[in-house]
Amino acid sequence: MREWDLGTSRLRRSRYIVTATDKAVELVRIAAEAAGDKLADEIIAYDVSEQLVITDAFVLCSASNDRQVRAIVDEIEKRLREDAGVKPTRREGEREGRWVLLDYLDIIVHIQHEEDRVFYALERLWKDCPLIGLPEGVNAHGAQRVRAGEAQ
Repeated sequence: MREWDLGTSRLRRSRYIVTATDKAVELVRIAAEAAGDKLADEIIAYDVSEQLVITDAFVLCSASNDRQVRAIVDEIEKRLREDAGVKPTRREGEREGRWVLLDYLDIIVHIQHEEDRVFYALERLWKDCPLIGLPEGVNAHGAQRVRAGEAQ
């Protein structure tokens, strides 16, 4: 995956063009980096601006347990508040800690327990939307874990 060029509002990715606003792309970057810092798995972002009027982008990530889901939620909220000055307008699923949705209007962040992520398969629903490139290293720990598993 290529890193997003913050100097442009469009990114070519195969036959798709990212049309999300620069603000949405910046919020995606901050949220993805925050999730990565808390070791979220399989962090991806979709530009849904052409399909939905309610938001420009979805960020999806997962965690292996409820405690980690909550830690990722807390870090994303903290970083978006400190780095971008935004707070979620809506928060859902926090009590159960299995699938938390943070709605920032420009972006919606889904933090799911890995079992729920497999079951609901949001990637299948949005697979035709352009991916928004994320900074290198955001998913680095997942690649390290895969390599460690292959070595055993």
